[in-house]
Amino acid sequence: MKFAIIDVETTGLGGSGQKITEIAIVVHDGKKIIDEYQTLVNPQSLITNYVVSLTGIDNDMVATAPTFKEIAQEVLRVTTDCVFVAHNVNFDYNVVRNEFKNIGIDFSRKKLCTVRLSRKLYPGLRSYSLGKLCSYLDIPLFNRHRAKGDTDATVILFEKLLEKDENNEIKKQLKGKNNEASLPALLSKETYDALPEKPGVYYFKDINGQIIYVGKAINIKKRVLSHFYDKKAKEVSLCRETSHIDFEESGSELVALLMESAAIKHHFPKFNRAQKLTNKGFGIVAYKNRKGIIQLAFNKLSLVSNPLAVFYSVNECTSFLEDLAERFDLCPKYTQLIPVGSATGRCNHYKLSNCKGICESKESIEEYNSRVNAAIESLTIRNQSFAIITKGKTIKEKAIVLVEEGLYKGYGFIENDTAVTSFEEFKNFISLQKNNSDVIRIVEQYLLQNENAEVVYA
Repeated sequence: MKFAIIDVETTGLGGSGQKITEIAIVVHDGKKIIDEYQTLVNPQSLITNYVVSLTGIDNDMVATAPTFKEIAQEVLRVTTDCVFVAHNVNFDYNVVRNEFKNIGIDFSRKKLCTVRLSRKLYPGLRSYSLGKLCSYLDIPLFNRHRAKGDTDATVILFEKLLEKDENNEIKKQLKGKNNEASLPALLSKETYDALPEKPGVYYFKDINGQIIYVGKAINIKKRVLSHFYDKKAKEVSLCRETSHIDFEESGSELVALLMESAAIKHHFPKFNRAQKLTNKGFGIVAYKNRKGIIQLAFNKLSLVSNPLAVFYSVNECTSFLEDLAERFDLCPKYTQLIPVGSATGRCNHYKLSNCKGICESKESIEEYNSRVNAAIESLTIRNQSFAIITKGKTIKEKAIVLVEEGLYKGYGFIENDTAVTSFEEFKNFISLQKNNSDVIRIVEQYLLQNENAEVVYA
């Protein structure tokens, strides 16, 4: 068996879209080095200032270097019939594979991660970064953050791992059906295997046990796995830092959403902060136009002070307004379903035809506005007291989400055979939670999207 031990330097530190600026490959047959290849690479794009300061590779250095297309055949030759080995292998492998993909070549090799292998063979270390491992194992490390320097150190590390591998851990990790190489380098397969395929929240933790991301899912295991295959820069950084994953089952998506919201506000994980900054959503608003007609519309959430409902795509907003217009006989022209200026008189919508004629002054503004107000009232839970009943964590229980006088009180679980004779008794089964605008919107949207939800009113 041959091993191609590889390190690449790139234009940035993220995932997809990064271009190679330097590559070093050392081929090892399990006993000795049998081949080597290294070169700077012209990425045909600018290198970020941070990477220049980290690696010393600047745009002038790579200006006359060969492009990846020009070295592709040599990289293929050197790595043919080899296992692709790297420290944090998913990063290097995906960068190389994407470079080949960009020139129309499908690059596929078995992968082996020296971070994961080190965790197995040298358990209990505080850090498995290349620098820390070299210090711990007395491995010389020169030209740090240059492809050849890091590769030479990884070769020595790999040789030590080969020598220590008495239980054939390398063969186990290279088994065809073993998906361990797809997991983050610091995450054990046992942790991933323990994740349930049920609704709930999950907590990504770093090597110090700090929560760095909170997410919710209908299927926790499936959703977590999707993070590992997502090549966006944020996801790559998240997975690189993930050492452990905890979870809590919720029984239903509604309770999972509420648990996620509370956990993010309590722990304020750094990767959730980045997500909130980039995904602000849209808010449904109501306002009177110059004629006194109440119009419904949507806008970016940052421009809306008190939204009636919140969605995260234009399609969701449009679908929601279409449904509202159909249920309350509202005019598409005054619910932002017809582009401004496209209809000067009678509204003309491809799907809706139940407008009563407000757009042609065939009904009074008062009559129309009363239906709009009824539609708005259907969206709010102000001053209402009720309990939403959803699925529990097991078939023997159900979940309760409690709202009292328009304020979210919390959620809890109750055995199916427990009799509740009054609304007040629901309070005995819930875990008190903080009320805020986010959880109120979660509850409101659940009711909007689930007309047949089981709701018990006070």
